[in-house]
Amino acid sequence: MTSTGDTRKETTVSTAAVGTADDSTFRALRTQLHEAATAFADGPGALEGLLLGLVDDVDRAVREPLEIFPVCHHSPASALAMARRLREKQPKVVYLELCEDMAPLLTELRNCRLPVAVQAFASKIDGFPADWAPLSVVAPITEASAEYQAIAYALDTPGVELVLVDRSSDHVYQWDERPTRAADPDAPETAEEEEAALHGDAVGVEIGDLRPRFAELEEHLLRHGKVRHWSEWWHQYVELPLSDGDYNTYRQVMLLIGSLFRRLAPGDTHRLKVDEDRERHMWTRMREHLTATGADPDDCLYVCGAFHAASRVEEFGVHGSDTFEISPRTATVWQHGLIPSSHTAIEAQFGLAGGSVSIAASLFAKNVRRTKVKPYRLAGQAGKTSTAKKRAAAPVPAGPADKLTGFLRRPPVLDRLDEEELLGWSVDIVRAARRNGYLASTADAIAVFETSILLAGMRDRAKPTPYDFQDAAVTCIEKDAVPGRRDVRRLVEIMMGGDRIGQVGYDALPPLARDVHDRLTPLNLPLQQRGVKRALLDIAGRPELGACSDVLWMLRHLLPHGAARPIMGERTLGERPIQESWDLALGTHQRALIELGYEGVSVEQVLEQRLRKAAYGAKATAADVLKAVEDATLYLNSRRLADELGAHALHVLAAERSVDGAPEVLRRVRRLLAYYRTSEPVLPGWIESFAKEGYAHYCTLLPMAFTDDDATVRQVAATLGFLFGMESLALSLGCDRTQLELAVAQSHPSDPARQALLWAARTHLGTLSRTELRERCDELLGNPLVLTAYPRYLSGFLHALEPVPGLTDFVVEAVSNAFGRLPDPVLLPWLPTLISTLRADGSELAPLLIREAGRVFPARLPALDGWIPPWREQPLPPAARPAASGPRGVALLAAHPATCDAAAALLGCDGGWTATDPGPRGAALLTRYPDTATAATALLTRI
Repeated sequence: MTSTGDTRKETTVSTAAVGTADDSTFRALRTQLHEAATAFADGPGALEGLLLGLVDDVDRAVREPLEIFPVCHHSPASALAMARRLREKQPKVVYLELCEDMAPLLTELRNCRLPVAVQAFASKIDGFPADWAPLSVVAPITEASAEYQAIAYALDTPGVELVLVDRSSDHVYQWDERPTRAADPDAPETAEEEEAALHGDAVGVEIGDLRPRFAELEEHLLRHGKVRHWSEWWHQYVELPLSDGDYNTYRQVMLLIGSLFRRLAPGDTHRLKVDEDRERHMWTRMREHLTATGADPDDCLYVCGAFHAASRVEEFGVHGSDTFEISPRTATVWQHGLIPSSHTAIEAQFGLAGGSVSIAASLFAKNVRRTKVKPYRLAGQAGKTSTAKKRAAAPVPAGPADKLTGFLRRPPVLDRLDEEELLGWSVDIVRAARRNGYLASTADAIAVFETSILLAGMRDRAKPTPYDFQDAAVTCIEKDAVPGRRDVRRLVEIMMGGDRIGQVGYDALPPLARDVHDRLTPLNLPLQQRGVKRALLDIAGRPELGACSDVLWMLRHLLPHGAARPIMGERTLGERPIQESWDLALGTHQRALIELGYEGVSVEQVLEQRLRKAAYGAKATAADVLKAVEDATLYLNSRRLADELGAHALHVLAAERSVDGAPEVLRRVRRLLAYYRTSEPVLPGWIESFAKEGYAHYCTLLPMAFTDDDATVRQVAATLGFLFGMESLALSLGCDRTQLELAVAQSHPSDPARQALLWAARTHLGTLSRTELRERCDELLGNPLVLTAYPRYLSGFLHALEPVPGLTDFVVEAVSNAFGRLPDPVLLPWLPTLISTLRADGSELAPLLIREAGRVFPARLPALDGWIPPWREQPLPPAARPAASGPRGVALLAAHPATCDAAAALLGCDGGWTATDPGPRGAALLTRYPDTATAATALLTRI
């Protein structure tokens, strides 16, 4: 055994010995490439410079005293090589390409189940355009990744320091142009889309974005590799060969690929500058740390993407220049946390092929079993214990010996067919297909087995890859129909490892999320698990569940649709249900719940902040502010906040110059006014002021609204509804009704619907009688020139039911007269227009007409033949009336003299009964005026 000090000494000597032979390390490879370039290009030139430049990049990175470990994002070969190298070298400092401000979160990975993503979130921004908010940066971590191996090793090995050296989350937005946002993830249509939306619209940061940026190069590789997409090419030509290679071979090959993709990148100057700034930033941070701590570069390991490992910036290396100045961060306050991730989310965010991350995880597990390499896992993570060991005695140095020559000249290794594995795949996919509705049989399993071998042979492969097997399964099983919600390609992805979805543990949740789970504990449901849980709340029998109901209603308001969905029960102003039923999916929407924790420490605080933001926003309308008032009363039961927002609603209403929001304002004011009248001894001051000022405000806007082409009939009707509905309250507070009368008198609409609306308003104010209104409608029906516009008049009368509901019987009369008077050749052509008008403009008011029609019209069909509408009943002419003793009203008054005297006094007649009179004076008077007798009879009947 050798002590630690002897180990460092031996490493130093070995490195020094290698340094003496640096000049000849890749001499043989350079010579061969020079000869190949001369022969291929008929003389040295650009091709030679490219090929030799690749070797120079590899040579430079290999000779760097601070060992560079190039990786590819979520690569099983990178993870396996990392686990091997960490056990061999046992570095004391690990520099990792990850946002430097995310370092404090990494210890919380112990409380999570991978995959998860480290997130930086900012809802209140300062220094960026306002329309970028909220800002979100995520770095997903899976177990089959080199970065996780490095993190687990550093956190669970005593004496090892983990240093994150990449740009901060703030610099991600400083250096990049505005990121392209993904589609809204709040309403996914399928389970796969929901899983792909776990990262939301965050900007992804990954270690090892290794993919050709030259489209022609990628197309060339895919065509000659006989593969469909880049993930399949990488799996076939990089992952499989490097899984069995030694560390030096892996390192040099990855550096070569990174250099190739870097040199063949298109001329995107902005992206190239961002890449180079990241490299300058990382090397500057590493040199600062080495200077501050005095660490030996031989005891350090730098983990970065292969693209950045082949860097050519002046700041490269421990002896590079210190000319890069890191810009200060903006004043934006960033919140950090862990959110759940999934294989599908990683593939969607980073443009990988579907199922590629699951296949990579399956390949990593297979390589671990095959090579007996022990990967690192954080202690306590998902019930696992760390496999980190004590420091090895004699680490194997990573010398710069030429491994590229042998690797590049070696023919492809033909893996022998593992028939047992392929047969197991074939049986499993048929079993999964049957469970999902496919009519698959044993014959299909045999066909999938043989087709997989056939496809692999056509693609020059001795062993079918998972992608070959996937194509074979689709061909043999799916055919032309998908009976279930999952197709065969998706079933293969699930079978190969599935879309593993991570979970953030309770201890790693922000305080708000932990508080939510604590307050919902009485429900006795595993709410941290994914899926829908049904909660039954018997609030009457268990009053303590009322607090759970309050939390659930607030979560329904704050979280995306489906996180908390009420099945039974509702919350309205002034009412509390005694029973409720909920479908809860807090585990599925864990990311949204965690992001709420970035905004406050309780759901009440977050809800109040959002209500204030909605009410005080630059585009907030009076209706929006009133909605915030209603929500503050409904969910928070906060009279203080409601009064504050209500006072603000008055200022917003005064600034509006149109009646666009009048329908919503009317609806919410009516509801709030009804609530306060039944629950409060006196009305709040703000709502009295709102009624008073709103009355004057809408009186001012009414004449303009009647003639404004942008205002709809519904909006004008809502304006009148506010004025007529708030009239009694406004007049009691000091308003003058003359203002309303003048506003109506100054209104001169030309549109038929608005003209009818104005007639209804004048009828309500008493300036237009019903008789005059009926005569105008009769004139419209009698004028052939305006018959086509009659449905629009009816639309106006229908909307008039909002401010003047007393006209319901008249609207029924107007419609009935149209159907009764117009002949079929006139009626039938505009009947569809009438129906569409009523449906489009009066769907909310149509029930009023239906109820009134049901009251007026006979209930049975035979009674319809002799039925006379009440508006057609006419009094008898004077000649046809009987004598004084004939009418029932006169006889009734004569039989009751006292009543007759009372009626006479009511009508202003003096005198009384006398014996000489042939009859009561009142009766004689009524006999001379039969119309008055009829009216008096009706009056007495009502009394």
